[in-house]
Amino acid sequence: MTSINDIPLRRWTPQSRLRAAVTEVPTPHTPCIDVHNHLGRWLSEDGGWMISDVADLLTTMDARHVESIVNLDGMWGDELEANLDRYDRAHPGRFYTFCQLDWSLLEEPEGDRMLREQLADNARRGARGVKIWKNLGLEVRDHTDTLVMPDDPRVIALVALAGELGLPVLIHTADPMAFFDPLDADNERLDELREATDWWFGDRSRHPSFDALLDAHARLVQACPDTDIIGAHMGCAAEDLDRVSALMNAAPRYHVDIAGRMAELGRQPRRMARLIAEHPDRVLFGTDIYPTSDEQYRLHYRFLESSDESFEYAPGEPYPPQGRWAVSALELDPALLPALYRDNARRVLGL
Repeated sequence: MTSINDIPLRRWTPQSRLRAAVTEVPTPHTPCIDVHNHLGRWLSEDGGWMISDVADLLTTMDARHVESIVNLDGMWGDELEANLDRYDRAHPGRFYTFCQLDWSLLEEPEGDRMLREQLADNARRGARGVKIWKNLGLEVRDHTDTLVMPDDPRVIALVALAGELGLPVLIHTADPMAFFDPLDADNERLDELREATDWWFGDRSRHPSFDALLDAHARLVQACPDTDIIGAHMGCAAEDLDRVSALMNAAPRYHVDIAGRMAELGRQPRRMARLIAEHPDRVLFGTDIYPTSDEQYRLHYRFLESSDESFEYAPGEPYPPQGRWAVSALELDPALLPALYRDNARRVLGL
């Protein structure tokens, strides 16, 4: 028999012995809109479409009562056209593709003008919104080699223009707090950072702090009061819901999605349920699970609607990838579910 002293922590994969309720929630209370997903070619490992069989995806959507999916992978120009042809135009009402912006244009002295022209062109082509990724504030630099933060005047002008064009902006700023912490024994996401070493942003000589980025995020939001803005991943601060709620109080057109943060939200279910009750018109359903799966939609519905406790947020994984803990469901008031699942998204998308 192996001594426990000889078992490395990375090989310790304890299986819960808790005999707790397992509630099957195969369909949502209200047919839903997944406002945060990836269907294009931007994040695929081989450069191909994230979804190889669109008909199969539609079958899953129908079975799980997913009314529509927002595809954040439109990019710009010809790639935007390809996404619109494959999804929005081929299946009206089932997909809404957001564009992105080519931040490398800021390496040119006239880059801000070029970006405004690109945004207007994306709108003319049929983009339904704008996705701003985390590289803004972490990697994007301008023609003077200055790091471009979310509250840069050129970014504010673009987000304001999106509002004028009737396009919502979904913005992902920074990353989980632990990705900015030292890589030491106190870091709660070491499992994940060991696998994805480029997700660590704790070198202050290269990257701003988490708080500096979220402060800039808040200044951007407040500088664009006429644009509907969605803070991705629970306002980019799922570990600090008081911070998220304060910005929602200060900015009436600021929304958040829950995508990709079940692990964080499920360890504070009462606080999360209270935030939704306090801001019922500004929390949106999203998954950020790509490629999308039948199992993951069922898991999300269970998380939102049941009273189940201490279950896996990443079933099938050898250990919980986003932190070694289990989650508990929110057991939301059914009266809150239509807005969360669909109605808030319909309003923001102008449907």
